[in-house]
Amino acid sequence: MLNKAKTLEGYKLDSIDGDIGKVTDIYFDDKFWTVRYLVVEAGDWIQPNMVLISPYALIHVDQEDKDIQINLTKKKIKDSPSYNSDKPVSRQFEDAYYGYYGWPSYWDGDDMWGRYPSIMRDPKRWGIPNKDGKMWDPHLRSTHKVTGYHIQATDGEIGHIEDFIIDHDRWTIRYLIIDTKNWLQGKRVLISPQWINNIDWRDSKIFVNLSREDIQKAPEYTESSLLTREYESKLWGHYSRQGYWDDELVPMKGSS
Repeated sequence: MLNKAKTLEGYKLDSIDGDIGKVTDIYFDDKFWTVRYLVVEAGDWIQPNMVLISPYALIHVDQEDKDIQINLTKKKIKDSPSYNSDKPVSRQFEDAYYGYYGWPSYWDGDDMWGRYPSIMRDPKRWGIPNKDGKMWDPHLRSTHKVTGYHIQATDGEIGHIEDFIIDHDRWTIRYLIIDTKNWLQGKRVLISPQWINNIDWRDSKIFVNLSREDIQKAPEYTESSLLTREYESKLWGHYSRQGYWDDELVPMKGSS
């Protein structure tokens, strides 16, 4: 199921024993572009009132009621490692956070979810040791802060990020919604993170291995567009790329 990041913001989270608050931001890693946390503004029942919720806790997204069900109690969340929203999410915090909940760390392995291409919800398999011992150092980014980044095609600038489209079956970012109004008379197009060559985080610029002409001729994305497999196949076919549904997501080539 695909949904826009700005649409998910404002969804309320229902724990086992009640409403815990609303989504205000989304943190993703810059290697796989996979969602690692929903940032939730909680009520007075917890201080500080900003908490992080991993997709491991998410059970169901109800688009009609704008509600996300989670498999945690308020007490479990209240006793979890405290999150300081004024500081970046540190590896020390994540080690404590994942250790507290007993979830497998997503940075322990080659796939999007550590040793798995999607969230492994069978606890019996969590204890399997990582045979090759490969780990990577996650760098988390905010959808709020990355919105507005400029897109640099192979032959010049072409637009900026307006929003993100998230697959909340795997909790990964499938597309960046690019507003090209300064070049293509307001046309919006979709670009996959797989087509990114490099990111300059200091200058807020994303480099893609596509030409401006390729992007200009891509299928248009509108608010009424239905992200069907037919639409996606047309998009990927336009760029002569194999769809992600036929091939696992791979890490980006690098960032500066």
